[in-house]
Amino acid sequence: MELKLTRPICFFDLETTGTDVAKDRIVEISILKVYPNGNKESRTWLVNPEMPIPEHSTAIHGISDEKVANEPTFKQLSRDIYNMIKDSDLAGYNSNRFDIPLLAEEMLRAEVDFEMKNRLAVDVQTIFHTMEKRTLEAAYKFYCDKTLENAHSAEADTTATYEVLKSQLDRYEDLENDIKFLSEFTTRKQTVDFAGYITYNEDGAEIFSFGKHKGRLVEEVLDQEPGYFGWLLNADFPLYTKKVLTGIKLRKLNNKLS
Repeated sequence: MELKLTRPICFFDLETTGTDVAKDRIVEISILKVYPNGNKESRTWLVNPEMPIPEHSTAIHGISDEKVANEPTFKQLSRDIYNMIKDSDLAGYNSNRFDIPLLAEEMLRAEVDFEMKNRLAVDVQTIFHTMEKRTLEAAYKFYCDKTLENAHSAEADTTATYEVLKSQLDRYEDLENDIKFLSEFTTRKQTVDFAGYITYNEDGAEIFSFGKHKGRLVEEVLDQEPGYFGWLLNADFPLYTKKVLTGIKLRKLNNKLS
């Protein structure tokens, strides 16, 4: 089954220095862009992370410091990557919890204003875990009856993820061939930022989900305790979380002025 698309969708996968979204860096990114007419284009980039790659990470994806020493940094690649995905929805394997948040951090560090407000996200892993609960290699074998060669290569994982989603649509009648439906199906919970520090209450208003102000309205806290906003911006929170907080604060100020 081919995907029914109203706009392009980019399947992508990252290989990284580690699993800390706020601190780790991309060492390889592969993007497969699928257009509504069925055309496809793909790009894969090795990335100099500007930090040492831990041995345990190299053991997983095979990318060493030496391999990326002469490769461009993410900042140097950021515009090319952004131009490829800017008009597209996004999809990946565990992408809602890891790949998209880390990509957002890298984009913001490169001073590219990355946003998810006007795009949808489909996490193929969530469909798989909801239906079958296995790994990508097992998913590829289960749904496509193929052996995944070069697992933990960004390009191989990206292509496998795309093929798995198409096979999932063939297998499960409950799944609609619609990116909005798949996005909602694969979203675990509604958060304002990727890390889940800010969520929505029953009325759709932003609230803190952690710390001494857990459950309180973000606008209310920022208004009554201005120093808390400064602390949040200087603390070790993801850049995207800080971007969301700044947006809420600016919205509050604009509402006061209008």
